Amino acid sequence: MRNVIMQYTRVYSDSDGVSHFDDVKVRFKSADFAPPAPPLNISAFNTAVQYGFLKAPAGWSGDWHPAPRRQILIYLSGEIEAEVGDGEIRRFGPGSVTLVEDITGQGHRSRVLGDEDVSAMVIHLAK
Repeated sequence: MRNVIMQYTRVYSDSDGVSHFDDVKVRFKSADFAPPAPPLNISAFNTAVQYGFLKAPAGWSGDWHPAPRRQILIYLSGEIEAEVGDGEIRRFGPGSVTLVEDITGQGHRSRVLGDEDVSAMVIHLAK
């Protein structure tokens, strides 16, 4: 199998407490993940603490706030817009993945776009 790359967005705070976006590339290697099934492309694994699901209703808006903890959000439905402290704005919809690490400083703000609720899986990470 060929070397596959995926990308996700990281939200983090710099030493001055200003949040930013960063594009992170994930590399995959072919591995026997579930023998006797054929090999699959697999990335390195990271430690997760727990997971749950989040639903933000249409019209929801959250002013500046830091993330409650390091977490990954995997968006399942709807569309959300996030703004970081340096002024950059990005939109995330179904299939988007964000690693949110801006647990100090000003944080970010976000709002649901359109008239569809946003559903996401939230995975809490080790500190």
